[in-house]
Amino acid sequence: MKIARYLAHGQISYGMVDGDSVKELSASPYGDYTVTDHTHPIDHVKLLPPSEPTKILAIGLNYSSHLHDREAPAEPMVFYKTPTSLIGPGETIIRPKGTAKLDAEGELVIIIKDRCRNVSKADAMKHVLGYTCGNDVSARDWQKDDRNWWRAKSADTFSPAGPYMETELDPHNVRLICRINGKDVQNESTTYLIFDIPTIIEFTSKYVTLEPGDMIYTGTPGEPGEMKDGDVCEVEIEGIGKLSNPVKLES
Repeated sequence: MKIARYLAHGQISYGMVDGDSVKELSASPYGDYTVTDHTHPIDHVKLLPPSEPTKILAIGLNYSSHLHDREAPAEPMVFYKTPTSLIGPGETIIRPKGTAKLDAEGELVIIIKDRCRNVSKADAMKHVLGYTCGNDVSARDWQKDDRNWWRAKSADTFSPAGPYMETELDPHNVRLICRINGKDVQNESTTYLIFDIPTIIEFTSKYVTLEPGDMIYTGTPGEPGEMKDGDVCEVEIEGIGKLSNPVKLES
């Protein structure tokens, strides 16, 4: 099922995507709900990020094609992205004046279903509600020069996600494509993840409690492309949809 989180008539709701329309859910998808008859055309609502995470985790160096001459990590390389960096489909990625190079990183994003801690790999998938498209926007010079990645990965607008949450997906064999101005810059299957989703959930939940709606960006393949003022960046994942965001230089 594709689930959208959207704004319509001043109210934020969740809904089941049905073709070109969305049917409102009676409650959030993290508990019991029904699909109601209250329907909107998709193009009449504002799509929002598909969840409201208490935290966003991200995995670095998780595709061999992204390693270049670096050694693969022995365990998942985890970092935080702030919830205030989260934006939805169609919202603008702001390229800060102070960065010399801003890259797009297309990623499959896990959305957690319930509160969990110390999850085993065998039980990990029970705690996943769904998946969405994400862009781990990265200011490369800040990433290289700063002592940590607090602004390189978490400046405002640096975590686009959407357009929908897909609850019925085999996340380990889908095609991920990132385009800038319609040109493919990344194109790879999630088959090539170094650490799969159960491993990521087991590892992260060993140290932090995961909450409903929390997001985990699972890593990016290949060579990311640079985003400049006026560009449009798209992240498309087979079975989920296409996340599109314009890019604008900070005024």
